[in-house]
Amino acid sequence: MLVRLQSLLILFLFPCHLFAQSGNRFTVSGYVRESGSLEALIGVNVYLPGTTTGTTTNTYGFYSLTLPAQDSVRLAYSFVGYETVAYTIPLRANQTRNILLAPGQALSEVEIKAGNTVEKVSESPRMSTIDVPVAQIKKITAFLGEKDVLKVLQLMPGVQKGSEGQTGIYVRGGGPDQNLIILDDAVVYNANHLFGFFSVFNGDAIKSVELIKGGFPARYGGRLSSVIDLNMKDGNREKLHGEGGIGLIASRLVLEGPLTKNRKPGERSGSFLISGRRTYLDFVGAPVINAQTNGQLNAGYYFYDLNAKANYDLTSKDKIYLSGYFGRDRFYADDKVLNTDTGLRWGNATGTLRWNHLFNQKLFSNLSLIFSDYKFQISSVEKSTQDTAVYSLFYNSGIRDLSLKYDFDFYPTPQHSVRAGIQGIYHRFTPSAVVLQNATIRQSIDNATNIDVLESGVYMEDTWRPSTRWRLNGGVRLSYFWGQNINYLRPEPRLSVAYTLKPDLSVKASYALMNQYVHLLSNTGIGLPTDLWVPTTDRVKPQQSQQVAAGIAKDFTNSGLTLTIEGYYKQMNNIINYKEGASFLLINDPTNANSVRWEDNVTAGRGWSYGAEFLLQKKVGRFSGWAGYTLSWTQWQFAELNGGQPYYPRYDRRHDISLVGIYELNKRITLSALWVYGTGNALTIPVGRYDTYRLDNSLIYTPRTSDDYGSQKNTFRAEPYHRFDVSIQFHKQKKHHERTWEFSAYNLYNRRNPFFYRLESVAATATTPSRTALFRYSVFPIVPAISYNFKF
Repeated sequence: MLVRLQSLLILFLFPCHLFAQSGNRFTVSGYVRESGSLEALIGVNVYLPGTTTGTTTNTYGFYSLTLPAQDSVRLAYSFVGYETVAYTIPLRANQTRNILLAPGQALSEVEIKAGNTVEKVSESPRMSTIDVPVAQIKKITAFLGEKDVLKVLQLMPGVQKGSEGQTGIYVRGGGPDQNLIILDDAVVYNANHLFGFFSVFNGDAIKSVELIKGGFPARYGGRLSSVIDLNMKDGNREKLHGEGGIGLIASRLVLEGPLTKNRKPGERSGSFLISGRRTYLDFVGAPVINAQTNGQLNAGYYFYDLNAKANYDLTSKDKIYLSGYFGRDRFYADDKVLNTDTGLRWGNATGTLRWNHLFNQKLFSNLSLIFSDYKFQISSVEKSTQDTAVYSLFYNSGIRDLSLKYDFDFYPTPQHSVRAGIQGIYHRFTPSAVVLQNATIRQSIDNATNIDVLESGVYMEDTWRPSTRWRLNGGVRLSYFWGQNINYLRPEPRLSVAYTLKPDLSVKASYALMNQYVHLLSNTGIGLPTDLWVPTTDRVKPQQSQQVAAGIAKDFTNSGLTLTIEGYYKQMNNIINYKEGASFLLINDPTNANSVRWEDNVTAGRGWSYGAEFLLQKKVGRFSGWAGYTLSWTQWQFAELNGGQPYYPRYDRRHDISLVGIYELNKRITLSALWVYGTGNALTIPVGRYDTYRLDNSLIYTPRTSDDYGSQKNTFRAEPYHRFDVSIQFHKQKKHHERTWEFSAYNLYNRRNPFFYRLESVAATATTPSRTALFRYSVFPIVPAISYNFKF
């Protein structure tokens, strides 16, 4: 089957290949790597200076540029954070040129004026796409000193934050399940540590990160709102290298180096990378007091994650990559007075095996075998005085994927860059597995039922430059889903267009249709990360969105600034949500657990979002950073929620502002600061309360009056969110290593941002009667931090 597929795709591209060979043309191709480590560089600009002719390196550092025959051409290679180089190359035959770029941070504004050292956003047909250099992420002030990729993406326009301090990503009106988060081609279903306060991505092991909010290329599918594409470092091929850090709550270490020692020039090479991180909250935490019994409650929490990667050159045309991630969170509590044990565990595991093959200088392929597994478990055990279990509850959910993916990159002419491929994903869901044992009634229930489905897609896209003014990225993806008694076959057209009005200024527009066949349900009523992944079924249709966007892109070459202004409208259909009061923890009626389908607890609806985004960004120079602003509206509508009327979801925000600045005072001192502001979340606040009492083992509800105590959904607005963070880094280069001390302060002016609200009774005083009042609770006041980082 695989051989047939490969032959079919090659035959499809063969006519283009013949057309490209017509005339007297030759190809310059090769790999671009980092000098000193031989790390492949993604997205390097390869171009003819003074023209719009050029290309960029792919995910594996490969480039190909076909030009008319001539005595010689001068090609320039540029990348953010690296020194630009140019070479004169004879072009009377096909040429292979592997290029090394040396890292170089421009500390003088004069240094970035010469040449096209920064990719021009005005020349790219793509829009709604943001990438942040990892080197810049490491300089931005962070909560408790923990550098976090997802929290940096929260500072971008079009991305709304979750609760205070958390890493939740809500893009252009979509929920967390509508973000496709991929690490080396593997899907990461839950990207959170510490109940969402940190992400699972160790910045020291990440090579690149890209956020796509709209105008999606056809190679991506399966989600409605965004793609977060992360690539791990390959590892240093030249020498053993390490870096790490010690912070207030966690420490980390990365080791990388060559697989073969004393390698001779031209000899096959490879490299490895191993990264680990662990918190020590469970070591430094102290017992807490149970408010109900005044007894000791021994509780603890920890998380850890491991990244590993290895690659090897089989031949000059064949390379293999093996990478993986494994991470776990665990919370536990042992109450000696109530004699109960409670536990909460979740974690991800991914693995990717890839084979690169270069058919010729124009046709590059990559075959990937991908594994992804996410599991979540809650356990609660009540013991007798003889330490035997009287009551136990185990709740499990998860999703496991096995995927095969085959992609081709084809470069027929400088005007065309073609990508095509196919992917199949075998999903296994465990949507609600409850194991309940009760010694009193001798009852044991286990309703674990696996659901197996197949999701696949085939795509083709082309980045086309029909003239010096037009740039287009167009394509189509054909997605297919097979489940129990159902199947869907849906086309997904994509188009992004840019038109150059004048040098460094262009107007852009895009359209994308997306389908999503897996869904995430979050029961916010119990306050735990009980995320439940479920598939499309005969009763739950695939989610679908259509998004249009338009805007302008401007490059200020002399200053290194880029400006993008975009407006968008997105329509979402068949989005799902819990019905009022629904829960998958069926502990109130466990005997009925087997007869309840999860579809009975959800309702389908629609949503729409529209707005405008502004981003002024500077990636290089002594002073760098960005200013972002979002004006947006998001509404959802479900027939069985809020009386069928539209309402604003929790993370709808009218205004969102982010100001981020990094200043290299000199080679030894780096300053960083950020300020954020956001309209308060939309919440539902109760307007009254019921008295309750127990009589004859029955729960009786007695309303104070006969009035309706309900209220419209999410009509209350929390107070605006804003804070100011600062940090200072002190660098020192030693003989064999470099060390950095960082001092930071989160929420410097001690803003009491709302985390949640609650109605509480206020006792009567001599002058006022008893009453019910709404109280605001905050989590983080000013939080200072110190961390130590090192490289060797």
